[in-house]
Amino acid sequence: MHIVVLGGGRVGATMARDLAAEEGFDVTLVDASQGALDPFSDGPVGTLRADLSQRRDLARAVSGADLVVGAVPGPMGFDTVRAVIEEGRSIVDISFFEEDAFELDGLARERGVTVLVDCGVAPGASNLILGHMEAELARTDRFACYVGGLPRERVWPWEYKAPFSPIDVIAEYTRPARLREHGRTVVRPALSRPERLDFDGVGSLEAFETDGLRTLLQTSEVPELVEKTLRYPGHRDRVEALSAAGFFSEEPVVLRDGTSVRPLDLTAHLLFSQWRLRDEDDELTVMRVEVDGVASEGDAIVRHTFDMLDRRDPETGASSMARTTGFTCTAMARLVARGLYREPGVSPPEVVGRNRECFDRVFADLEARGVLFRRSQRSL
Repeated sequence: MHIVVLGGGRVGATMARDLAAEEGFDVTLVDASQGALDPFSDGPVGTLRADLSQRRDLARAVSGADLVVGAVPGPMGFDTVRAVIEEGRSIVDISFFEEDAFELDGLARERGVTVLVDCGVAPGASNLILGHMEAELARTDRFACYVGGLPRERVWPWEYKAPFSPIDVIAEYTRPARLREHGRTVVRPALSRPERLDFDGVGSLEAFETDGLRTLLQTSEVPELVEKTLRYPGHRDRVEALSAAGFFSEEPVVLRDGTSVRPLDLTAHLLFSQWRLRDEDDELTVMRVEVDGVASEGDAIVRHTFDMLDRRDPETGASSMARTTGFTCTAMARLVARGLYREPGVSPPEVVGRNRECFDRVFADLEARGVLFRRSQRSL
């Protein structure tokens, strides 16, 4: 099977290596940067240099592919997925794009292709867990996901490094957070309702609302849904100060010399160098998913908790965010490649997770790669 991976960043490179290790998979990694492709010059992964923002280049890249795996930055994601569908190729995608993926459902069905979106760690593995629990429980009352990628060493002032595209991080901090309370969808500013939580092996972290529920607001009937990002205490306050002062504004301002600049562009330029995760930086990914519900009507409400803590692989150097995001995506790509999931149209992970065999296969693949979820439960 010929699999084409679009995007050679940290996650895309990790996915390409993981898929190439599978017997029977012929993998090609595509990126506009030769520097991203050079590490694969001697090995099982083929490479192609192409500008994926150009439709002609993208069509050339996916020509002949049996399956496409998307790992482009969020702002490119929606258009890239649409173009792959128009080329008649199935795709498993991790890009964190703002648009509604279900807008592509009709096109995907028309082309007869399978499109799995949001296939990272969160959204992704978290959605799989909720879909699985909704299928297992008689009634599901609440879902909460707490997740964050963090540097091991806390360095002032930000105490943060971006394990994926920094522009996607800023989008997290500025995009209004949609959640569900008492069965109704509500919208709050990002960074809202901070709270402290304790995690084994990490300590106390601060959680705040971000717009990570995405497709769950359309596919799930659970009356309480929330997603919160985790950071070291203090980081949120500094980001909120930047936001309040207008540093994330997209409205141009005119300087004294007549130069027009968007504050967001300048802020991003200054922050990227400070937030960029270097190859030598150690980091971790921490996630907690809580699902409350009853196994059968009349039973006590039980909270099912899934905890995950992952660190950089000391042998390969792969970051924990690349591992947890990339290996979730490659596990779902294997579902499509093996014919275990071939539904035409757009499917988010929670829909896939309702299939017990698919759920078990994905988490078995993650466990085999050292990404472990510890499950516990208690009566409420």
